[in-house]
Amino acid sequence: MSDARVGLVIEDDHDIRELVRTVLSQAGFDVSVASSGAEGVLVAKTLNPDVITLDLGLPDIDGFEVSRQIREFSDAYIVMLTARTEELDTLIGLESGADDYLTKPFRPRELRARIAAMMRRPRSVADPSEAMPGDAAADSGAVHPERGNFSHNGLELSYASRTVVVDGKEMNLTRTEFELLHALLEAGRTVRTKSDLVRRLRDEDYDVGSYISEADERSVEVHMGNLRKKLGDSPQKPRWLQTVRGVGYRLAPGEH
Repeated sequence: MSDARVGLVIEDDHDIRELVRTVLSQAGFDVSVASSGAEGVLVAKTLNPDVITLDLGLPDIDGFEVSRQIREFSDAYIVMLTARTEELDTLIGLESGADDYLTKPFRPRELRARIAAMMRRPRSVADPSEAMPGDAAADSGAVHPERGNFSHNGLELSYASRTVVVDGKEMNLTRTEFELLHALLEAGRTVRTKSDLVRRLRDEDYDVGSYISEADERSVEVHMGNLRKKLGDSPQKPRWLQTVRGVGYRLAPGEH
């Protein structure tokens, strides 16, 4: 059991809590539950879960604050479950550190699929020697992938160790932020559309044609904004993350 993945369900509604517990258990997780925000933060500190489902409407602390507190010590994947449909709630949730969200009522199959995609991300390059088949990055001259390592304008990314260092300082990125940065470094000066990046986060091929909603694309914008803030990058004079207005993002030119 020491190698089992750990899931944490933070939810005050008994029926939903048991439903999510069942979904995670069937997906192979060792699941713990909490019925309040304060309890959820404490359990997260104790168990260091791999994935957390988090209800926004908790009785004590709202889910936004719970997410912020958990992000201070954990890089667990956080999926927010909310009965609210307003876009603002979704954006605040993502800005507080959540990786994804589902609106209640949701289908158990969809929750399981989202979590399965998340859990595949760190394992998508199992052997660093197999990393980075993308020729676009190498041809661009902007980055130089070597055994899963990238270097660009003072930023160093290692996929094997999942670390990002900027000017000698290690960055504390969420796994979603790491994946977005990795996708842009991998692509070099090739533009990645928001839809491309949504599919990347879902662990889908770029050209599979699955449905991408405006909210999905907006969530990428929020994550990219969070990533920019952490890197200290300027949208006006980008060092790493260049916005291609109306399309998506690409890596900023190399410094000369």
